[in-house]
This record gives sequence, C-alpha cells and structure tokens, in this order.
Amino acid sequence: MAKSTASANEAKTRRGVWALWSALAGIVSAAAFLAVAELVALLVARESSPILAVGAFVIDIVPQPLKEFAIATFGSADKIVLLGSLALAVVVAAAIAGILQFFARPFGVIVIALAGVISTAAIVTRTGASPLAFVPPVIGTLAGVIILVFLITRLRRWAGAAGAADVAAAADAVNPTTPAYPAAEQRGLGRRSFLVATGGVGLAAVIVGVGARLLNATSASVDALRRELRIPEPRSTVTIPDGAELDVEGISPLITPNADFYRVDTALTVPSVDPTTWRLVIDGMVDQRVELSFDDLVGMGLDEYAVTLTCVSNEVGGGLVGNAIWQGIPIRDILRMAGPQSGADMVLSKSVDGYTASTPLEALTDDSRDAIFAVAMNGEPLPLEHGFPVRMVVPGLYGYVSATKWVTELKVTTFEADEAYWTPRGYAAEAPIKFSSRIDTPRTGTPVAAGTVAIAGMAWAQTVGIDRVEVRIDDGDWQAATISTPINADTWVQWMLEWQAEAGTHYVEVRAVNKNGDTQVEERAPIAPDGSSGWQRVLVTVSA
Repeated sequence: MAKSTASANEAKTRRGVWALWSALAGIVSAAAFLAVAELVALLVARESSPILAVGAFVIDIVPQPLKEFAIATFGSADKIVLLGSLALAVVVAAAIAGILQFFARPFGVIVIALAGVISTAAIVTRTGASPLAFVPPVIGTLAGVIILVFLITRLRRWAGAAGAADVAAAADAVNPTTPAYPAAEQRGLGRRSFLVATGGVGLAAVIVGVGARLLNATSASVDALRRELRIPEPRSTVTIPDGAELDVEGISPLITPNADFYRVDTALTVPSVDPTTWRLVIDGMVDQRVELSFDDLVGMGLDEYAVTLTCVSNEVGGGLVGNAIWQGIPIRDILRMAGPQSGADMVLSKSVDGYTASTPLEALTDDSRDAIFAVAMNGEPLPLEHGFPVRMVVPGLYGYVSATKWVTELKVTTFEADEAYWTPRGYAAEAPIKFSSRIDTPRTGTPVAAGTVAIAGMAWAQTVGIDRVEVRIDDGDWQAATISTPINADTWVQWMLEWQAEAGTHYVEVRAVNKNGDTQVEERAPIAPDGSSGWQRVLVTVSA
C-alpha cells in the first residue's frame, strides 16, 4: 500500500514537472506569435501590433467606473498598468495553451488560434486600419501554432525517453494517434533537443520582437526631430504680473512644469508623428477643404497664451489640472480659411490614433476665447506625450471635448450628425469646465504643529476668472483668503489663509466665487457625465 502511494506521488510530481516545461513551451510560442506579428507589421501595416491593438480594445470596452478607478488610482501610469496586466494575461494564457497541448491536444492550438482571432478583430476594427491590417496577426498566429506544435512534440519525446509512462498513457488516452516514444537511452537527446529548440526560439523571438517594436515605434527618431526643431519667436508673449505667485511651501507652482503636467488620453503608447510629414485637414460643412503642413501653420505667426487645462476625470481636490504657457495659432483663423457653412454647430477633431472630440463651433470661432493650435509648451516644442507636433488648447472646456492631441483633422459638422469618442460612453457632448478650488497644504494624514499654519491651494474658473476664495474651519464662519494676481481669466490662481491652529483634529473646507458672483457648487457630483463638483474638505491633525 505504501509503495503504491509513493508511486502515485511520484507520478504526480513527474506530471507537474512536464506541466512546467509545457507551460514554458506555450510562453515561448506566444512570444514567437507576437514577434512575427510585430515584424510583419513593420513591413505591411505599422498599426497592427496585436498587444497594443488588444490593449486599445480593452480601453474602449472597459466599464466607465473601472476607467475612473484606474485614472484616480494610477494617474498617468494607468497605461503602464494596463500593458503590464495584458502581458501577465498573455503569459498565463500561453502557459495554459502549452499545458493543454501537451496533455490534451489540440486544445493548446485552439487557445493560440483564439488569441489570433481576438487580436485580428481588435486590429481591423480600429479607426484608420489599413486594408492589410489583418496580415500581421494572422501570420503571427500561424507562427505561434507551428512553434507550439514543434516544441510540444520535442517535449513529449523527452518525456517518453525519460520513462514517463504515466504521462504518456494520459496523453495517449486523449490522443490515440500519439506516435511511439523513442527508447529510454535517447533521454539525453530528447532533453537537449527540447531545451535547444525552446531556448533558440525564445531568444529569436525576443530579438526579433523587441527590434521590430523599436523600429515600429519611431518615437526615438521623432524625439530627435523634436529636439532639433526650432519654433519661431512669438509675436506676442505672456506677461506674469507681480503677485501672481505666492511664497507658500507645499502649494502648486503657478506654471506647471512639462514633466509634471497631467496626461490622460486613450493612446496606449505615445504616437510618434513626424512634423515634416504631418498634415492638418479641415473639411466637412465648409466652403473649401483646407490642408496645411506644419511649416504652413507656424508660418502664419505664433503668439503666447497662458491657459489652465482641466480633465473631466478630475475628482474634487484632484490633481488632473495644469497651467502652462502655450505657443500657437488661433483656430478661428484656420476655420475662417475653410469657411464654415450655415447650420454647422460642432467641430469634430480627430487625432492620429483615431480619437475624436466634439467642440462647439462657437467656442472655436469666438474672438474673445483664445482657442489655439498649440505647437509649444512652456518654451519648448510640445512633448511627445502632450501632442507633438500639434494639439488643441481651448480655454473653458474639459479636455475630452476640446484638447485633442496629435490632431490631424477638423470636421465641421453638427452635434446631431456626429458624435465623439466619449459621447456614447456616458459623457456629455458639450462640457464647460465647472469652476473649482483645491487645498494643496496641509494635507490629510500629514500632521502640522500648533501655531500659525498656512492653508493654501489653487482655484480656477476658466474664461470667467476667480473673484475670491473662502475657507472654513470646523464648520465655523467662512474667511476670505488672500489670492494671487491672475495672469488672465483663463488661468488658475493661488490662494492662502493664515490659521492659528490649536492642538487636535480639525476640518478645513474651501470654496471659490467667480467673477460673475457665482459660488462654487457645494453638492457633490461624480465625474460623469460632465465633471465633478463639490467643496473639498480635509481632516488636519495639529500636534501640540
């Protein structure tokens, strides 16, 4: 009895070992799938990277609450988290495919084929997919299937040569046509054959896949072009008035550095757009179609504009707000060249990656609103992740309806005829920014010493301006804070209130009043469908 139990345990151990080796074979096969697909994409359809296409597909279909959670939790790193999660899912699925192919042929092949179908569907349904977009994932799938069969065949020979009769019997029960295993004396040859094949294919997949991806993603060469690009001097510049920045530790800077400026978009990888081949097209309900090159655009003359941008995903008190000095050309001047026709009320802007935004035509043609095509940010060409070479900047509207990055097309149309990317996903077609305020310091969870404490933060009311900021402590009376001198009505202001803090825990609350005399909305609202609202309230611990 003891001998029988020991034999059973030994058999389980051997099956576990072969399962691990077969999982490795599956992972290497998936790597070959992706590597071949990347290589073919480089030759026939650069947009056809399977993992990026599936990632973009996931972004499109994931439920809105989950998107909001990802942005709130990971911020600009949400794309990295998604790619990491996809990579983990690929590894797990590939391992399962390898195990199934070893123990239960042909189910491993079916798993690889199913992955190919999913990636092909994700690629060919993307906006702007080329007629040959299906070729890379199809050829990649064939390569993955061939490599999986090739490696598992060698693994099964090794298993048979090693005397794994129980494994062979289990496999043969599912696959009666399994060929006879070689003699036990060929065990070393079988092991060597599998390991050499697996290692060779794996190394080749890494070299080919990484090389093709690097060549496919031309960000390095485009970044070099960006560094060498010389933006013409602006005809007019922004003047920072005295008193525009308060000297308070912990408060956000008046001008957000490019490296710290928030990034929220649907691009899984940053698009690489060569400014020498970039074109902007204006069509739709216009008197004449207009097409401009980058040189055409900057040749019209540039000006500086200070504008604070706000993401609709910004929670009350959140950090998805940034202020920059942009250099660009008024969009109204370009639209005037095309001649919008009567009846048009919306401009559908399109990014190089297929993203679209719906902006009221009036907001882009209003002489009192500085809606621009921006080509520079804080004194340098736009960073790649912020829309290089050209993006839109429209004061007073949330970014998802106005701030299209890597913009390539404006279609003059109507809200009735067209809808943008976020509209069918639960967001409003039109979305003016809700003015708001934020406490930067002190922060919840960071104790402060009793005595004079500076409560400070930011407030914004684009196109209208902030009139005053008020602070309340422990539900007491509202107190007027000192606010900085605004650059203009389109930028945020800093504010500060000195508080004689006593030991204990205290609630600090803030609200803003705009230049129209309107008080910031107290009622809390979620970010969908048109932006959050509410007063920020933080709990401050004061030590004795």
